[in-house]
Amino acid sequence: MIPIVDLTEYLAGKPGALERTAKAIQDAFSRVGFFVITGHDVPMRLIEQTFSEAKRFHARPMDEKIALKLNAHNNGYMAMGRYAVWTSDVNANDKPDLNEAFFVRRERAPDNPMRMTGRRFTGPNVWPDETALPGFRAHILDYLDAMEDFTNRLLPAVSVSLDLDPGFFTPHFVESQFNLRLSHYPPVRAEANQFGIAPHSDANFMTFLAQSDVPGLQVRTVEGNWIDMPYIPGSFAVNAGDTLKRWSNGRFLSTPHRAVPPVGQSRYAIPFFLAPHLDTRIEAPPTCVGPDNPAKWPPISYEDWIVWWTEQNYDPKRQDDIGA
Repeated sequence: MIPIVDLTEYLAGKPGALERTAKAIQDAFSRVGFFVITGHDVPMRLIEQTFSEAKRFHARPMDEKIALKLNAHNNGYMAMGRYAVWTSDVNANDKPDLNEAFFVRRERAPDNPMRMTGRRFTGPNVWPDETALPGFRAHILDYLDAMEDFTNRLLPAVSVSLDLDPGFFTPHFVESQFNLRLSHYPPVRAEANQFGIAPHSDANFMTFLAQSDVPGLQVRTVEGNWIDMPYIPGSFAVNAGDTLKRWSNGRFLSTPHRAVPPVGQSRYAIPFFLAPHLDTRIEAPPTCVGPDNPAKWPPISYEDWIVWWTEQNYDPKRQDDIGA
């Protein structure tokens, strides 16, 4: 049900691999909205280390984590029981999610031109003290560098999957607006209509979730059934987000998914959310519109889109009272 896309030949630059990979992505995103990547070249040691860092962070005392709670740029710690995707159009989410998380975005130096603008999501990350978590910051930044490099090299195949020039998306992802979420799902009892993460679709362009052997992620099929994401060691579960759905004028699905609380043990997740530069204009290209297929959505900047979505669903003020 969930397609598998092997990137071995694509990343090796084999003749015809770009076209074959693009066709596989086109098929997966137009039918399912998800696929599983194998044959990638993100070092397993980095993936395993990032899972370890998530465990290390969430094992710290609560007062240390609360001291790092979400700042105005939505970087930092998110406590359990405060948030959900309230704007979901696939479920009436009326209870907060049963997970805690730590968010990191692109690391920008104080003199970085984007950071100096003071715009939302361009500000500093929030890091734990090096004495409390030695090496944490360096390891996370290494993983972000590897994921940015890897996902940038996949963009030509995504462009071709929409019948566009291979270089179509690449300029929009220079200093892209990615972020990493280190999530912890404890084995707790959920109330009715409550989840580890409630049913939703992602707001960003594409999501890359390094797989773990603790189940939890479920995907809703076009028929409305919920199925477990198949586990393939060393792979990434990949899905299109609302930004790609809108950019493709609905050719690609932004498929609803959810996470159920684990049983008997904690589950950790390290999704990497890929998104374009804040100034990017999200507008369907000529290959996705026509006389019988007009644009379904008006153009919008990625900044306007993600500010609205975040304010509705992950407003940092929802935890202002914690530790006050």
